Amino acid sequence: MKKFINNVDDILTESLSGFAAAHTDIVSLNLEPHFLTRRQKAENKVAIISGGGSGHEPLHSGYVGYGMLDAACPGHVFTSPSPDQMLAAAEAVHAGKGVLFIVKNYAGDVMNFEMAAEMLTFENATVLTSDDVAVENSTYTTGRRGVAGTMIVEKVVGSLAETGADLAACKALGDKVNSRTASMGVALTSCTVPAAGRPTFDIGDTELEMGVGIHGEPGRRREAMRNADAIVADLVAAILEDLKPTPGSEVLLLINGFAATPLMELYLLYNSAAKLLQAQGLVISRSLVGNYTTALDMAGASITVTLLDDEIRQHWDSPVHTAALRWQC
Repeated sequence: MKKFINNVDDILTESLSGFAAAHTDIVSLNLEPHFLTRRQKAENKVAIISGGGSGHEPLHSGYVGYGMLDAACPGHVFTSPSPDQMLAAAEAVHAGKGVLFIVKNYAGDVMNFEMAAEMLTFENATVLTSDDVAVENSTYTTGRRGVAGTMIVEKVVGSLAETGADLAACKALGDKVNSRTASMGVALTSCTVPAAGRPTFDIGDTELEMGVGIHGEPGRRREAMRNADAIVADLVAAILEDLKPTPGSEVLLLINGFAATPLMELYLLYNSAAKLLQAQGLVISRSLVGNYTTALDMAGASITVTLLDDEIRQHWDSPVHTAALRWQC
Protein backbone atom coordinates (compact mmCIF):
# COMPACT_ATOMS: atom_id res chain seq x y z
CA MET A 1 0.00 0.00 0.00
CA LYS A 2 1.32 3.42 -1.02
CA LYS A 3 -0.59 6.35 0.47
CA PHE A 4 0.25 9.79 1.84
CA ILE A 5 -0.14 8.95 5.53
CA ASN A 6 1.71 9.83 8.70
CA ASN A 7 -0.18 7.59 11.12
CA VAL A 8 -3.28 5.61 10.18
CA ASP A 9 -4.99 6.61 13.43
CA ASP A 10 -4.49 10.31 12.66
CA ILE A 11 -5.57 10.37 9.01
CA LEU A 12 -9.09 11.67 9.63
CA THR A 13 -8.05 14.49 11.98
CA GLU A 14 -5.17 15.56 9.76
CA SER A 15 -7.27 15.45 6.60
CA LEU A 16 -10.13 17.42 8.15
CA SER A 17 -7.68 19.97 9.55
CA GLY A 18 -6.21 20.48 6.08
CA PHE A 19 -9.67 20.76 4.54
CA ALA A 20 -10.76 23.36 7.09
CA ALA A 21 -7.54 25.35 6.66
CA ALA A 22 -7.91 25.33 2.87
CA HIS A 23 -11.52 26.52 3.05
CA THR A 24 -11.44 28.75 6.11
CA ASP A 25 -13.79 31.21 4.39
CA ILE A 26 -16.49 28.54 4.15
CA VAL A 27 -16.21 26.06 7.04
CA SER A 28 -15.26 25.69 10.69
CA LEU A 29 -13.97 22.44 12.17
CA ASN A 30 -14.78 20.99 15.56
CA LEU A 31 -12.47 18.15 16.63
CA GLU A 32 -14.04 16.80 19.82
CA PRO A 33 -16.22 15.30 18.42
CA HIS A 34 -15.52 15.67 14.71
CA PHE A 35 -17.95 17.79 12.70
CA LEU A 36 -17.82 20.67 10.24
CA THR A 37 -20.17 23.65 10.14
CA ARG A 38 -20.54 26.76 8.02
CA ARG A 39 -18.13 29.53 8.97
CA GLN A 40 -21.13 31.82 9.41
CA LYS A 41 -24.06 30.16 11.11
CA ALA A 42 -27.33 30.57 9.23
CA GLU A 43 -30.36 31.99 11.05
CA ASN A 44 -34.07 31.28 10.89
CA LYS A 45 -33.91 28.27 8.61
CA VAL A 46 -34.11 24.49 8.75
CA ALA A 47 -30.61 23.19 9.48
CA ILE A 48 -29.54 20.52 6.97
CA ILE A 49 -27.07 17.94 8.30
CA SER A 50 -25.54 14.90 6.66
CA GLY A 51 -22.61 12.62 7.28
CA GLY A 52 -21.16 9.16 6.98
CA GLY A 53 -17.88 7.35 6.80
CA SER A 54 -14.91 9.19 5.32
CA GLY A 55 -13.40 8.08 2.03
CA HIS A 56 -16.17 9.46 -0.19
CA GLU A 57 -14.87 13.04 -0.40
CA PRO A 58 -16.12 15.55 -1.30
CA LEU A 59 -19.24 13.89 0.14
CA HIS A 60 -20.23 15.23 2.71
CA SER A 61 -17.77 17.79 4.07
CA GLY A 62 -17.28 19.39 0.67
CA TYR A 63 -20.96 20.30 0.56
CA VAL A 64 -21.07 22.37 3.74
CA GLY A 65 -21.87 25.97 2.87
CA TYR A 66 -24.51 28.28 1.49
CA GLY A 67 -27.17 26.47 -0.51
CA MET A 68 -26.37 22.99 0.80
CA LEU A 69 -25.43 21.65 4.22
CA ASP A 70 -25.22 23.46 7.54
CA ALA A 71 -23.06 20.70 9.01
CA ALA A 72 -21.39 17.39 8.12
CA CYS A 73 -20.38 14.58 10.47
CA PRO A 74 -17.47 12.50 9.11
CA GLY A 75 -16.78 9.09 10.60
CA HIS A 76 -13.55 7.17 10.20
CA VAL A 77 -12.95 5.62 6.79
CA PHE A 78 -16.06 3.70 5.72
CA THR A 79 -17.33 3.85 9.32
CA SER A 80 -20.48 5.58 10.49
CA PRO A 81 -20.11 8.71 12.61
CA SER A 82 -21.27 8.40 16.21
CA PRO A 83 -24.56 9.72 17.63
CA ASP A 84 -22.49 12.11 19.76
CA GLN A 85 -21.11 13.74 16.61
CA MET A 86 -24.56 14.14 15.11
CA LEU A 87 -26.03 15.50 18.33
CA ALA A 88 -23.23 18.03 18.79
CA ALA A 89 -23.49 19.16 15.15
CA ALA A 90 -27.26 19.57 15.41
CA GLU A 91 -26.98 21.63 18.57
CA ALA A 92 -24.33 23.83 16.94
CA VAL A 93 -26.32 24.68 13.81
CA HIS A 94 -29.94 24.54 14.98
CA ALA A 95 -31.46 27.85 13.85
CA GLY A 96 -34.96 27.75 15.30
CA LYS A 97 -36.77 25.81 12.57
CA GLY A 98 -35.69 22.24 13.25
CA VAL A 99 -33.07 19.92 11.81
CA LEU A 100 -33.27 17.71 8.73
CA PHE A 101 -30.87 14.77 8.57
CA ILE A 102 -29.99 13.45 5.10
CA VAL A 103 -28.82 9.88 5.61
CA LYS A 104 -27.51 7.31 3.14
CA ASN A 105 -29.17 3.93 3.60
CA TYR A 106 -26.43 1.99 5.40
CA ALA A 107 -27.23 0.15 8.61
CA GLY A 108 -24.67 1.95 10.78
CA ASP A 109 -25.57 5.41 9.50
CA VAL A 110 -29.30 4.79 9.90
CA MET A 111 -28.94 3.40 13.43
CA ASN A 112 -26.69 6.21 14.69
CA PHE A 113 -28.68 9.03 13.13
CA GLU A 114 -31.85 7.53 14.64
CA MET A 115 -30.20 7.49 18.07
CA ALA A 116 -29.15 11.12 17.67
CA ALA A 117 -32.64 12.13 16.55
CA GLU A 118 -34.15 10.52 19.64
CA MET A 119 -31.83 12.54 21.88
CA LEU A 120 -32.59 15.91 20.29
CA THR A 121 -34.89 18.22 22.20
CA PHE A 122 -36.07 20.11 19.11
CA GLU A 123 -38.00 19.18 15.99
CA ASN A 124 -36.22 16.99 13.47
CA ALA A 125 -36.84 14.73 10.51
CA THR A 126 -34.84 12.43 8.21
CA VAL A 127 -34.55 11.87 4.47
CA LEU A 128 -33.14 8.41 3.70
CA THR A 129 -31.37 8.20 0.34
CA SER A 130 -31.57 4.93 -1.60
CA ASP A 131 -30.77 5.66 -5.23
CA ASP A 132 -28.57 2.63 -6.04
CA VAL A 133 -30.53 0.31 -8.34
CA ALA A 134 -27.78 -2.33 -8.50
CA VAL A 135 -28.93 -4.53 -5.63
CA GLU A 136 -31.79 -4.61 -3.14
CA ASN A 137 -29.75 -5.78 -0.14
CA SER A 138 -25.98 -5.60 0.31
CA THR A 139 -23.15 -5.92 2.82
CA TYR A 140 -24.07 -2.82 4.82
CA THR A 141 -27.74 -2.38 3.98
CA THR A 142 -31.25 -3.66 4.17
CA GLY A 143 -32.79 -2.22 1.06
CA ARG A 144 -31.16 -0.11 -1.61
CA ARG A 145 -27.93 1.76 -0.95
CA GLY A 146 -27.57 5.53 -0.89
CA VAL A 147 -24.85 6.63 -3.31
CA ALA A 148 -24.11 9.60 -5.62
CA GLY A 149 -27.73 10.72 -5.78
CA THR A 150 -27.32 11.83 -2.16
CA MET A 151 -25.43 14.89 -3.36
CA ILE A 152 -28.35 15.88 -5.60
CA VAL A 153 -30.75 15.56 -2.66
CA GLU A 154 -28.45 17.73 -0.53
CA LYS A 155 -28.21 20.42 -3.21
CA VAL A 156 -31.94 20.63 -3.93
CA VAL A 157 -33.09 20.48 -0.30
CA GLY A 158 -30.33 22.86 0.78
CA SER A 159 -31.64 25.42 -1.67
CA LEU A 160 -35.21 25.10 -0.42
CA ALA A 161 -34.05 25.51 3.19
CA GLU A 162 -32.38 28.82 2.26
CA THR A 163 -35.81 30.22 1.33
CA GLY A 164 -37.08 29.73 4.89
CA ALA A 165 -39.27 26.73 4.04
CA ASP A 166 -40.40 24.66 7.02
CA LEU A 167 -39.14 21.23 8.06
CA ALA A 168 -42.06 19.32 6.53
CA ALA A 169 -41.55 20.98 3.14
CA CYS A 170 -37.80 20.28 3.17
CA LYS A 171 -38.35 16.62 4.02
CA ALA A 172 -41.05 16.25 1.37
CA LEU A 173 -38.80 17.66 -1.33
CA GLY A 174 -35.90 15.45 -0.24
CA ASP A 175 -38.07 12.35 -0.40
CA LYS A 176 -39.33 13.41 -3.84
CA VAL A 177 -35.83 13.92 -5.24
CA ASN A 178 -34.73 10.55 -3.87
CA SER A 179 -37.73 8.82 -5.46
CA ARG A 180 -36.91 10.41 -8.83
CA THR A 181 -33.19 9.54 -8.75
CA ALA A 182 -31.46 6.31 -9.75
CA SER A 183 -27.78 5.39 -9.85
CA MET A 184 -25.55 2.45 -10.68
CA GLY A 185 -21.78 2.06 -10.59
CA VAL A 186 -19.02 -0.12 -11.97
CA ALA A 187 -15.54 -0.80 -10.60
CA LEU A 188 -12.38 -1.62 -12.53
CA THR A 189 -10.25 -1.96 -9.39
CA SER A 190 -10.81 -2.30 -5.67
CA CYS A 191 -10.23 0.39 -3.09
CA THR A 192 -7.78 0.07 -0.19
CA VAL A 193 -8.84 1.11 3.31
CA PRO A 194 -5.74 2.54 5.01
CA ALA A 195 -6.26 0.60 8.24
CA ALA A 196 -6.56 -2.68 6.31
CA GLY A 197 -3.54 -2.07 4.11
CA ARG A 198 -4.78 -4.28 1.26
CA PRO A 199 -7.49 -4.10 -1.40
CA THR A 200 -11.04 -4.65 -0.14
CA PHE A 201 -11.70 -7.24 -2.84
CA ASP A 202 -9.68 -9.08 -5.47
CA ILE A 203 -10.40 -8.38 -9.11
CA GLY A 204 -8.45 -9.48 -12.14
CA ASP A 205 -6.86 -7.19 -14.71
CA THR A 206 -9.46 -8.27 -17.28
CA GLU A 207 -12.50 -8.12 -14.96
CA LEU A 208 -14.99 -5.52 -13.75
CA GLU A 209 -17.56 -5.46 -10.93
CA MET A 210 -20.95 -4.39 -12.32
CA GLY A 211 -23.10 -2.63 -9.72
CA VAL A 212 -20.34 -2.13 -7.13
CA GLY A 213 -21.08 -0.20 -3.93
CA ILE A 214 -19.13 2.84 -2.79
CA HIS A 215 -17.40 0.81 -0.06
CA GLY A 216 -16.41 -1.96 -2.46
CA GLU A 217 -19.53 -4.05 -1.75
CA PRO A 218 -20.36 -6.68 -4.36
CA GLY A 219 -22.60 -5.66 -7.20
CA ARG A 220 -24.82 -7.60 -9.56
CA ARG A 221 -22.06 -9.67 -11.15
CA ARG A 222 -18.37 -10.02 -11.90
CA GLU A 223 -17.71 -10.09 -15.62
CA ALA A 224 -15.06 -9.70 -18.29
CA MET A 225 -13.93 -6.21 -19.24
CA ARG A 226 -15.82 -4.77 -22.21
CA ASN A 227 -15.75 -1.53 -24.16
CA ALA A 228 -17.19 1.60 -22.59
CA ASP A 229 -20.35 1.75 -24.70
CA ALA A 230 -21.33 -1.78 -23.66
CA ILE A 231 -20.72 -1.04 -19.97
CA VAL A 232 -22.70 2.21 -20.12
CA ALA A 233 -25.55 0.47 -21.94
CA ASP A 234 -25.99 -1.93 -19.02
CA LEU A 235 -25.84 0.85 -16.43
CA VAL A 236 -28.32 3.07 -18.27
CA ALA A 237 -30.69 0.17 -18.94
CA ALA A 238 -30.86 -0.63 -15.21
CA ILE A 239 -31.46 3.04 -14.34
CA LEU A 240 -34.22 3.49 -16.92
CA GLU A 241 -35.89 0.26 -15.87
CA ASP A 242 -36.13 1.70 -12.38
CA LEU A 243 -37.23 5.24 -13.26
CA LYS A 244 -39.47 4.34 -16.22
CA PRO A 245 -39.37 7.87 -17.68
CA THR A 246 -41.72 8.88 -20.46
CA PRO A 247 -40.34 10.32 -23.72
CA GLY A 248 -39.88 14.07 -23.42
CA SER A 249 -38.98 13.88 -19.73
CA GLU A 250 -36.32 16.34 -18.61
CA VAL A 251 -33.38 14.85 -16.69
CA LEU A 252 -30.19 15.68 -14.86
CA LEU A 253 -27.30 13.39 -15.85
CA LEU A 254 -24.43 12.95 -13.38
CA ILE A 255 -21.29 11.00 -14.27
CA ASN A 256 -19.50 10.45 -10.98
CA GLY A 257 -15.93 9.20 -10.64
CA PHE A 258 -14.83 6.94 -7.81
CA ALA A 259 -11.53 8.90 -7.57
CA ALA A 260 -9.01 7.01 -9.75
CA THR A 261 -10.68 7.35 -13.15
CA PRO A 262 -9.40 10.25 -15.31
CA LEU A 263 -11.77 13.01 -16.35
CA MET A 264 -11.05 12.09 -19.97
CA GLU A 265 -12.74 8.74 -19.37
CA LEU A 266 -15.59 10.25 -17.35
CA TYR A 267 -16.47 12.57 -20.22
CA LEU A 268 -16.32 9.61 -22.59
CA LEU A 269 -18.87 7.88 -20.33
CA TYR A 270 -21.03 11.02 -20.43
CA ASN A 271 -20.95 11.01 -24.23
CA SER A 272 -22.08 7.39 -24.32
CA ALA A 273 -24.80 7.79 -21.68
CA ALA A 274 -26.17 10.99 -23.24
CA LYS A 275 -26.64 9.28 -26.59
CA LEU A 276 -28.58 6.45 -24.98
CA LEU A 277 -30.83 8.78 -22.97
CA GLN A 278 -31.52 10.96 -25.99
CA ALA A 279 -32.35 7.88 -28.05
CA GLN A 280 -35.10 7.19 -25.50
CA GLY A 281 -36.52 10.66 -26.07
CA LEU A 282 -35.18 12.13 -22.84
CA VAL A 283 -34.03 15.75 -22.62
CA ILE A 284 -30.77 16.25 -20.71
CA SER A 285 -31.19 19.80 -19.47
CA ARG A 286 -28.71 19.65 -16.56
CA SER A 287 -25.44 17.74 -16.26
CA LEU A 288 -22.41 17.28 -14.02
CA VAL A 289 -19.20 15.30 -14.53
CA GLY A 290 -16.48 14.73 -11.94
CA ASN A 291 -15.62 13.17 -8.59
CA TYR A 292 -18.54 13.93 -6.27
CA THR A 293 -19.03 10.69 -4.31
CA THR A 294 -15.80 8.72 -4.32
CA ALA A 295 -14.56 5.40 -2.96
CA LEU A 296 -11.01 6.16 -1.77
CA ASP A 297 -8.71 5.09 -4.62
CA MET A 298 -11.11 2.94 -6.63
CA ALA A 299 -11.02 3.09 -10.42
CA GLY A 300 -14.57 3.19 -11.67
CA ALA A 301 -17.59 5.41 -12.02
CA SER A 302 -21.32 5.65 -11.53
CA ILE A 303 -24.15 7.08 -13.57
CA THR A 304 -27.01 8.95 -11.90
CA VAL A 305 -30.19 10.19 -13.55
CA THR A 306 -32.71 12.46 -11.81
CA LEU A 307 -36.12 13.16 -13.32
CA LEU A 308 -36.53 16.92 -13.17
CA ASP A 309 -39.63 19.00 -12.65
CA ASP A 310 -39.94 22.76 -12.24
CA GLU A 311 -39.35 22.63 -8.48
CA ILE A 312 -36.29 20.39 -8.59
CA ARG A 313 -34.78 22.30 -11.52
CA GLN A 314 -35.27 25.62 -9.75
CA HIS A 315 -33.46 24.47 -6.63
CA TRP A 316 -30.70 22.70 -8.55
CA ASP A 317 -30.00 25.95 -10.41
CA SER A 318 -30.03 28.16 -7.31
CA PRO A 319 -26.75 29.68 -6.00
CA VAL A 320 -24.42 27.46 -4.00
CA HIS A 321 -21.09 28.19 -2.33
CA THR A 322 -19.29 25.17 -0.90
CA ALA A 323 -15.80 23.76 -1.27
CA ALA A 324 -16.93 21.31 -3.95
CA LEU A 325 -19.86 23.07 -5.66
CA ARG A 326 -19.96 26.77 -6.47
CA TRP A 327 -22.21 28.56 -8.92
CA GLN A 328 -24.44 31.60 -9.23
CA CYS A 329 -27.74 31.95 -11.05
